[in-house]
Formats: sequence, structure tokens, C-alpha cells
Amino acid sequence: FAGYWNRPDATAASFRDGWFRTGDVLSRDEDGFYLVSGRLKEMYISGGENVYPAEVEAIVLQAPGVGQVAVVGVPDPKWGEVGVLFVEPAHGASIDPAATRAWLSERIARYKLPKHVVVREALPRTASGKIDKASLVAEARSAS
Repeated sequence: FAGYWNRPDATAASFRDGWFRTGDVLSRDEDGFYLVSGRLKEMYISGGENVYPAEVEAIVLQAPGVGQVAVVGVPDPKWGEVGVLFVEPAHGASIDPAATRAWLSERIARYKLPKHVVVREALPRTASGKIDKASLVAEARSAS
């Protein structure tokens, strides 16, 4: 990796002790396999606890009728930050935000439970087809 194009400051900030830091958060299981928990840039702190959206998203994707999801953090006066869950229903399905939140509350720690659930017909995408979390963050922050 030679660096970010025309961004020497970003390149310098990404290296520590000669290692390129991707921002991915990994854990190692008892068999020596590494698992990606999320990204540092997406992590938010709710009530003093780190919440990794990728972890919450992986669980929500198991819920009935769920197609695609994205979790973002937004400021909250009581908890510092709270999660906003954006859900795109699976083809032909409908999503009840309260039921989805109740389903999730039985499977995840309370501090990780998104405070808000927003159902969207389709989640916004970037030109490369990935979910556009930046636009969801902007939308969630303007609504809070």
C-alpha cells in the first residue's frame, strides 16, 4: 500500500509502528480464526459501552422478513449515543418496527439495542452497490 491518492495526511494517520491500520475490529477465537466484529469508524459509544454496528446487523439479518439492514449511531442526551436501525424488508415482506425491536431485545444486550427502527422500502446505495451509511447517518442525525 503506497498511500491514499493525494492525501499524505490520511496516509500518515493510517500507519502505526510500520503497520497499516485498516480500522477493522477483529477478535480471535479458540481455534485461532479471526472474526471481523466491525469498523472503528462506525463504532459508537452508548452509556459508556462500545457498540459495533456490524455485530447488531448480523443478528437483525436473522429476523423474519428482514432483507437488508444498517445500524448507525446518533447523539443522545442521556446515553451519549444510541443506535438507529434502518431495515429494508425482504421481497414481499413487511416489517413492524416495534416487533423487530422486541425480537432483537431477546437476542442482544440492552445497551446494543437500537433505540429507533426505521423501515425503508430500499436502503440507499453507493455507486459500488454498498449501503450508503453516510447518507443514513445524515438522515438519522437530522431526524434526532
